[in-house]
Amino acid sequence: MSCYLIGNARPEGGDPADLLVTDGTVTAVGAPGSLQVPEDAEVIDASGLIALPGLVDMHTHLREPGREDAETVQTGTRAAARGGFTAVFAMANSNPVADTAGVVEQVWQLGRDAGWTDVHPVGAVTVGLEGTRLSEIRAMAESRAAVRMFSDDGKCVHDPVLMRRALEYVKAFDGIIAQHAQEPRLTEGAQMNEGAVSADLGLTGWPAVAEEAIIARDVLLAQHVGSRLHICHLSTEGSVEIVRWAKSRGVYVTAEVTPHHLMLTDELVRTFDPVYKVNPPLRTDADVQALRRAVAEGTIDVVGTDHAPHTAEDKECEWSCAAHGMTGLETALSVVQLSLVDTGLIGWDRVAQIMSHRPAGILGLTDQGQPLRPGSVANLVLWDPAGATPVDPATHASKGRNSPYRGMTLPGSVRATFYRGHPVVRDGELATPLGR
Repeated sequence: MSCYLIGNARPEGGDPADLLVTDGTVTAVGAPGSLQVPEDAEVIDASGLIALPGLVDMHTHLREPGREDAETVQTGTRAAARGGFTAVFAMANSNPVADTAGVVEQVWQLGRDAGWTDVHPVGAVTVGLEGTRLSEIRAMAESRAAVRMFSDDGKCVHDPVLMRRALEYVKAFDGIIAQHAQEPRLTEGAQMNEGAVSADLGLTGWPAVAEEAIIARDVLLAQHVGSRLHICHLSTEGSVEIVRWAKSRGVYVTAEVTPHHLMLTDELVRTFDPVYKVNPPLRTDADVQALRRAVAEGTIDVVGTDHAPHTAEDKECEWSCAAHGMTGLETALSVVQLSLVDTGLIGWDRVAQIMSHRPAGILGLTDQGQPLRPGSVANLVLWDPAGATPVDPATHASKGRNSPYRGMTLPGSVRATFYRGHPVVRDGELATPLGR
């Protein structure tokens, strides 16, 4: 039997409490010193720490199979555990693409074998992400991986007829289509956000309307079909307005924002450092402020990392040739604290919503994102809001070194991550995976 007393933590930023974790379950919660504790319980002093339900990332790139030089399920989930995540959703743009039951089951099994977090594969909407015909959606849904979210992330399902058919198809089993909103004809050759900075630098601009036009089309399709739509990595003020309008009309649409779009702007592209090249691109400060407000008010439902590790060969080159993407699993909670909590926009209870409760609810997870109360599965993270995290990608668990925060010191730090009652992170360092 395993038993831990987590003493004097602040669940979701509330009053201090003791939590008793026994054999993978939260068995008691009470005022400090009030619980009956077994003699063999290990006591963990959590004074000053925030206890959050284990974080759930709806948007992770684990690269396996096919690009194990950039990341593996093993290294990616180790990075997730260090960041406080106990469940991640692995996007389909692997090689081979996760467009069959066989591939999604492979990824799912790799996650189980690793033992650091739950791994839920995301199935491709179209075969090979090519946007021409639907993938084996039903077979993936009925596989051992029980896929419920489908996305061609990295590419847009730009054909409206195909998008409508996908929405209709997943409605039968309450699935969800997650759209990478990018009109390809409006972004051909684009290198960064279209605006004053792109004009100064002479780089082909990536207009906000390329994102907004797809979102506007797809919320209307979702309304027509009566199906569930999720918008990946919202990045513009106009996109926020469209999602807000759709929700006011009763459309079942949810939206996510990345940590980097909550903090970084296109002014950083003036350095021509390819670490700042990302899809969708970094936008203006006005967009950043609109995204922050949208999280606070609830228009944006989820913070998803869009963790996108790359090899040095793919990223550390001239801007026009560099791959899009940034790592994010190990810095996400720090960036959320800096951009949303420390600015007074939200409290820790809202952090729990956008990074755990809500993503778990959208995706129908019954053993993740639960409130920290008796009977819940003991997926939780202990966070030190007064701590500090110097960002040195060379020390990260991820294989990717493409962090836009390198050299910065971000607020807060993960002190422990419990995955199904097992401490996979202790004292801020990786411990042992579940089952070892």
